[in-house]
Amino acid sequence: MNIERLRKIIKYCDANRADMESKVKNFYSFAGMSSDKEVLNIMQIARSSFREKGYLVFEMPFSDKEIGALCYRGDALGYIVLNTSLSKVTINFAVCHELYHVFYQKNEPKTKVELVNNHYYEQEEEVAANLFAGMLLMPEASFRFMYAKFKDESGNNEKDTLIRLMNYYQAPYMAVLIRAYELGLPDDMNISEDLLNIEPNRIRERFHDLWLDADILDATGKDDYTHIEALVEQFGKEGVRDAYLNQRTLEKVMKNMRKLYTDIKGE
Repeated sequence: MNIERLRKIIKYCDANRADMESKVKNFYSFAGMSSDKEVLNIMQIARSSFREKGYLVFEMPFSDKEIGALCYRGDALGYIVLNTSLSKVTINFAVCHELYHVFYQKNEPKTKVELVNNHYYEQEEEVAANLFAGMLLMPEASFRFMYAKFKDESGNNEKDTLIRLMNYYQAPYMAVLIRAYELGLPDDMNISEDLLNIEPNRIRERFHDLWLDADILDATGKDDYTHIEALVEQFGKEGVRDAYLNQRTLEKVMKNMRKLYTDIKGE
């Protein structure tokens, strides 16, 4: 990402912060949580919230690492598939991003592919979803406190402060950087290229040097397919038993699911 695009994102954040804060508080209320506390396990909260909106969420590794998630909305149920070939911090942010689309975006398309690159920043709904995700993962009061704490521990080193925040909130580096500048926390609001374009291997090195949990930078590799297949088969057998689905249709559905699974995994 270049500095000019980042400035546009921060400008959008400033203009839409109040509206997005209202949406975040609304979601916290929906989930039965306090909006001034950080979410320690966003997936646990998201699964039940998505389910109440008629969506099933599952995780599996994709062969294509540019895809963060696949989304589909059928007549009865919606599905969100998260790509566990990506890091845990990316998955955490992706699930918060999808919460915005499901809860607050109007006229969400029935099928959608979420890409993990900078292009989505050019679309307003994607910028909005990222703003929501950042606010949800990193509540303002908590973030301000932890920023000051980690900046002191880092000897005013801005990069190490952001990396410590990244570890604490288990959020992507760019999301943490945007949240910090959106809240006007750095002493120097002129973002340097060095701070903006830090290489992933350098982040990993600093995680090691600072005794942080580098596992959150790795692909989780979690695969829920077996569980999902068993669930669909169970529902299908109930349909056959109750005579609103025939055995041939069920077998076709199961075959198509397995083919789609192998295609996505690249096997």
